[in-house]
Amino acid sequence: MKVTNPDGDIKGAVIGGGGDSLKSCYQCGFCTAICPWNLVMRFPARFAVRRLIHQAQLGLVDFKADDIWMCTTCTACAQKCPRGVEIIDVIRALRRVIAELGVAKVPDSLRITLKNIAGVGNPLGEEPEKRADWAKGLDLKIHTKGTEILYFPCCIPAYDTKVQGVARATANILKKAGVDFGILGAKEVCCGESVRKAGDEALFQSLAQRNINAFDEAGVKKIVTTSPHCYSTFKNEYSKLGGNFEVFHFCQYLAKLIQEGKLKFTKELNKRVSYHDPCYLGRHNGIYDKPREVLESIPGLELVELPNSGENSLCCGGGGGRIWMETKKEERFSNLRVEEALEVKADILVTCCPYCITNLVDSVVDIDKGDVLEIKDISELIQEVI
Repeated sequence: MKVTNPDGDIKGAVIGGGGDSLKSCYQCGFCTAICPWNLVMRFPARFAVRRLIHQAQLGLVDFKADDIWMCTTCTACAQKCPRGVEIIDVIRALRRVIAELGVAKVPDSLRITLKNIAGVGNPLGEEPEKRADWAKGLDLKIHTKGTEILYFPCCIPAYDTKVQGVARATANILKKAGVDFGILGAKEVCCGESVRKAGDEALFQSLAQRNINAFDEAGVKKIVTTSPHCYSTFKNEYSKLGGNFEVFHFCQYLAKLIQEGKLKFTKELNKRVSYHDPCYLGRHNGIYDKPREVLESIPGLELVELPNSGENSLCCGGGGGRIWMETKKEERFSNLRVEEALEVKADILVTCCPYCITNLVDSVVDIDKGDVLEIKDISELIQEVI
């Protein structure tokens, strides 16, 4: 069903959310052509970015269509747009209309996730008191005023037992390097990145304020994150909401520790390794070199690039809230990514994003290549050689 509004409220909300650049779109179709959905669906793709942009310009949008929820916010389209249209902002504005005006239904799996985050502060619906359970036995302190670094692990490494090893590896590395750091445990909540991309602005603002207040109370000045989504949100969005702190992704901080000689490698890793660029670290924030510098510093490691890397990296499919939505097996971007790693004969596919780890591990299992290709976070690889 098409939703129109003769008073222009929907059109105004979408154009306001998408910025004046929306008016610059001249329907060249490049955004639709470059979208990774074209790689997993027969032409014409169900998700046509150009069509959505055109509907938004006219104020005539089929809000009940699935394509509004297909965008992974990988920003490949916006990066290449010849007119500079902020396409991700348009998608977010469209979803916000659904969330605030109720003109259509939010997908069930995403709705449950948002309900969990609103209720207990994390997408998995786990008890807040268990947020620091991943750190049991590591003898980590709670961050207080005067502590140099806050380590913020992200909800997935905090609660998902399949990914908790990433948070534990990160903490072990920081301890090995003599870094003065602490955690906040139950005092922290989800950063809200996927919440905002799903259109629930009110919930995002609430989460952001809770975290900012917790950071201020604990005297946080520097934050190291595991997730590029947390990194991007703290750096680019919390800073506009009163957050006053310096933010590092762990790969950046790793490179710094290695350069300063605070991390020493005691083993060789004679493996062929490929690196997958997460969208929110690469295209969203321009961080491409630091993780490669870290990998190239490991003795014995052979770094081989994937066919699509750097700013042309293929999205894993987990951004824009889609990590919480159902994706058909034959339409998983991460399956293609695993096949690329197999094509270059990599022993290990390394990344530095919990969403990417989750999707890539699922894909390795899905195509039955777990005995050929390992999926690891960069922290787990470094832990092996120190």
